[in-house]
Amino acid sequence: MKKKVLIAMLGLAGILTAVGGANAQVAGSSTTVGVAVTELTEVAHGWSATKSILGKTVYNEAGDKIGKVDDLIITPEKHVSYMIVGAGGFVGIGRHNVAIPISQVQEQDGRIVLAGATKDNVKAMPDFVYANDTARRDRFLAMADRDIASAKEKIAGYEKKAVAAADDVKAKLQKQNVVLNQALKAAEDKLGEMRKASENKWKQFEGAVSRKIAHLRQSLEKSTD
Repeated sequence: MKKKVLIAMLGLAGILTAVGGANAQVAGSSTTVGVAVTELTEVAHGWSATKSILGKTVYNEAGDKIGKVDDLIITPEKHVSYMIVGAGGFVGIGRHNVAIPISQVQEQDGRIVLAGATKDNVKAMPDFVYANDTARRDRFLAMADRDIASAKEKIAGYEKKAVAAADDVKAKLQKQNVVLNQALKAAEDKLGEMRKASENKWKQFEGAVSRKIAHLRQSLEKSTD
């Protein structure tokens, strides 16, 4: 039965967790680090990115070789989102890396399969180039700014509705707006911390900013229009 490679990557998450040792604790804290002995069996049966994915050949459903897995891209939310496939030597051209969404990749009979892939359509894909840290940071900040600006616009609309609403609805809208503004402030504060961080420390805030903005977005989705 086919399995999504994304599901298999849960093994990678388990391996990363196991590095801290079995059921270790941080000095002066009750926080548990690593995994319990009973969880090690699950880790052992998970997929290793190095042994089972990285460097492995990617095929199409006809069994033709498409490329090799060079890398896995993990988003700030800790989701494996893209597989970087080095296809140059297989499609008859020089080095050519392409980004393939994990949702399009399957494991089938021990092989990594990209259904529908051909030499022609892989050649036509844009060459994947890693962004440098500055470009990545700027892109992330720009996206965060857009999300916050959109949230501010929506909250402003809700506040206008609250002013014009009847008394029985006004209280509900005002309570909702308090929650939204708190989520907005939390996202803005965390983004501000990231902006103040030095060039080599901004990544420490990337995940936290993403979580705050995701929470803000979810709060907006639950709001009453």
